[in-house]
Amino acid sequence: MKKIKYLFNRIKNMNYKNFFKTIQQIHKKTGKNRILIFIDIINCGIKYQAGYIDYNLFEMYRMNAFERKTIITRGINNEYIKKYNNSKYMKYFNNKLEFNKAFNQYLNREWLELTGNNIKEFKNFCLKHENIIVKPVNDSCGHGVELIDTNKKDLKHLYQVLLEKKQILIEEVAIQCKKINDLHPDSVNTIRVVTLLGSVVVAFLRIGNNHNRVDNFNSEGLVVPIDIETGIIEYQAIDKQKNLYKKHPITHKDIVGITIPKWKKVKELCETAALEIPEVGYVGWDVCIGTKKCFLIEGNEFPGHDLYQLPPHRQSNIGLLPLFKQVEERKIGK
Repeated sequence: MKKIKYLFNRIKNMNYKNFFKTIQQIHKKTGKNRILIFIDIINCGIKYQAGYIDYNLFEMYRMNAFERKTIITRGINNEYIKKYNNSKYMKYFNNKLEFNKAFNQYLNREWLELTGNNIKEFKNFCLKHENIIVKPVNDSCGHGVELIDTNKKDLKHLYQVLLEKKQILIEEVAIQCKKINDLHPDSVNTIRVVTLLGSVVVAFLRIGNNHNRVDNFNSEGLVVPIDIETGIIEYQAIDKQKNLYKKHPITHKDIVGITIPKWKKVKELCETAALEIPEVGYVGWDVCIGTKKCFLIEGNEFPGHDLYQLPPHRQSNIGLLPLFKQVEERKIGK
């Protein structure tokens, strides 16, 4: 019943122009009949709760039935969120101010909320930290995040501008370790660590590109999985256009073969933080590897499933659903 309801909602809200454009793209790539592709996409929607975007992204047209059953599709991901993330506690993750308050001990940096009545605090903050990060509290994917050099700026005017733009969360710039910084010095290159019921299930390194200030995949960034046992990167990084990189295209630093510093501490950090609000049991944590310690940048109560299982990163063409089920069985005996 859930699968049928999901499919109905997807059909109702589908962007049909992009749907048929996707079919044409797959036809050009594979030579498969368009009608058969159309039917197969509908079949995957019914059986695996996969929309046409999942079908194309995960290249389900190259997978057999057994392999398809292992993919965490959008519909399955939504089910995990609904099952383990209590909506009453979502505010601690979808509001950056609430997150900073709840997880302050894990942040390792100073921050300030602009209230409209604390211009003096803001000025003192800027005198102490010439470079600051400003963020809107309810946006995601790096939208509205800016690095500002406050030196020689009219701080009173800047304060008013930030209030008007609703960039009311001000933070000290996170400093990353040399090894991660060297990959792309213009951005903080974070580790996305996903925990399910307090256990790390998947992790990947996000690396900025083209001198952008953010490392997000949708902002030209690269992504590559990390072996959760060893902390070693064994695969090539990929960008949104599906280009693969052994070395970073700008800095030419090696990606394949590097070991993430402080890897054991990274996992411990996320598993400990997950205990703070257990009512939200499925979280994507963004971690910075600092010069002395690792610390949280933010947490996401709606972990995107799209970067987990990209075709170049799947072992034996198998997705992550079996691993998620193993964690459930171990934690709650399902």
